[in-house]
Amino acid sequence: MLDPVTLAVLKGRLEQIADEMDATLYRSAFNPIIAEAHDACHGIYDAASGATLVQGKSGLPVFVGAMAFAVQAAARAAAERGGMREGDVWLFNDPYEGGTHANDFKLVRPVFRGGKLYCYLASAAHWHDVGGAVPGNYNPAATECWQEAVQIPPVRIVRGGMLEPDVLAILKANTRLPDSLWGDLNGQLAALELGAKRLADLLDEYGDAPVQDALRLLRERALKLMRAHIAALPDGEYTYQDTLDNDGVRDEPLTIALTMRVAGDTLTLDFAGTSPACLGPVNISRATAIAACYVALKHLFPDVPANAGVLDAVDFALSDDLLISAQRPRPVGGYTETILRMIDVIFCAMAKAAPERAMAQAYGTINALSIAGYRSDGERKGQRWVMFSFFGGGHGGHADGDGLSHGNAPISTATIPPVEILEAAYPVRFTQWALRPDSAGDGEHRGGLGAIYEIELLEESAQAFVFGERGRSAPQGIAGGEASVPNVFRYQHEGEWHSPPMASKMLGISLVRGERVRLETPGGGGYGNPAQRSAAARRHDRAMGYVTRPANDESDTSGITGTQGSKERKA
Repeated sequence: MLDPVTLAVLKGRLEQIADEMDATLYRSAFNPIIAEAHDACHGIYDAASGATLVQGKSGLPVFVGAMAFAVQAAARAAAERGGMREGDVWLFNDPYEGGTHANDFKLVRPVFRGGKLYCYLASAAHWHDVGGAVPGNYNPAATECWQEAVQIPPVRIVRGGMLEPDVLAILKANTRLPDSLWGDLNGQLAALELGAKRLADLLDEYGDAPVQDALRLLRERALKLMRAHIAALPDGEYTYQDTLDNDGVRDEPLTIALTMRVAGDTLTLDFAGTSPACLGPVNISRATAIAACYVALKHLFPDVPANAGVLDAVDFALSDDLLISAQRPRPVGGYTETILRMIDVIFCAMAKAAPERAMAQAYGTINALSIAGYRSDGERKGQRWVMFSFFGGGHGGHADGDGLSHGNAPISTATIPPVEILEAAYPVRFTQWALRPDSAGDGEHRGGLGAIYEIELLEESAQAFVFGERGRSAPQGIAGGEASVPNVFRYQHEGEWHSPPMASKMLGISLVRGERVRLETPGGGGYGNPAQRSAAARRHDRAMGYVTRPANDESDTSGITGTQGSKERKA
């Protein structure tokens, strides 16, 4: 048995390996979504089950949860083709086996010790463009997976230490941005190479068996802590349901329903009542749904070690062919919007059992926006460009204070790509990048503020595509807190502002030089009775321009808001 000090040291060393893999990819990737926004993750996974053993602190938690399924998929494919071999790396983007969506490429590398499989290292990262009908691949009108992106099953990208040129040729032929793809792939391979070296050094120093014992004990401790937290909740059933605006194809709301059952030290998450799989791309696979639950539970119980033990105390009731257990070829490109709503319903169900643990709903959409075209002059004339990015909003209030303003979605620890990077890389100018006044839900602790982004095209022409949510229903408060405001997307055409027919999803928006698109993102819901908010806090909100409406003003906030509290950049 390891002593506590050695266990703590090994825990830190193992996490450092994953952190270094993260940092290696962030510093070497060509794609700003990885290099700047950190839309990637790395971890160490069990040799027998593929279960998560260790994750980095800066990688996306939803990837870590899904990667256990990805490692299992790679292992099954290898078993059918001669088994895992030293020096191989497996690559694929299958969202039904490995979770999330087709932009997220998973690389799995086996680690051998003395000729025996010891564990897996894995990397997941969002590649900029991988074919499909829409640049950047968030196609709001897709009705099957092949309209979203190229589909790559588990294949060896490295065989015996040598890159497979035929596989690389296929990948490069199915992207609008082959240089970006090449750079991101090499970044992931370099991260796995460094991880393998660091792990070998650790095993040589401490021995294979002690490190294996540490991995086992960390999982056992996560399970023990989870069971203790669950046992402290009141037994009972706690229900909540919420909706998505639509699926991008049919303009009808879709339901995500949860019954959370607490019985002793066991938690059951039952999603009966959730809408069936839909035509459009807001479906998610079962692997993605379970990964979303993992993220929500880690928010609620942050002291539990981040490994498979988090889920060992949880039972799932998740029938086949729901919106959240879809199978091929149902489109899944907009998975981010659906898992955010899953997290919302888990938070709100928990608020009925233990409001002090829960957060009110966050802004609930990444607002995936793509603007793409061709360079019209200069040395790069005729060159393809694709600006894809996601955007922030407000987080929910909670028992300890107000929600975060202009944060990233609670599915990740990613950052919002900086305005300077986006303007330097693409022919656009942000005429506004500001907090959105009056966008937070009121409460004893108010929600965080959303944001306003207005983007002007500097090229002759381009096409824009948006895939968002919360255009029809605002994020809700908890424990008596109030809702915030809906999401707003608008675009200019021939001097007039227009709104998408489906609120926050649209493709084929034609822009010419000088025209703009505009996002106004929701704030977070409020926590607690608004009457309990202190007078000092309310004075501060008004002094800062966070709140500008008169008290109890119920006026419509769905149009283009004013610019108080922000600075507009003039052309």
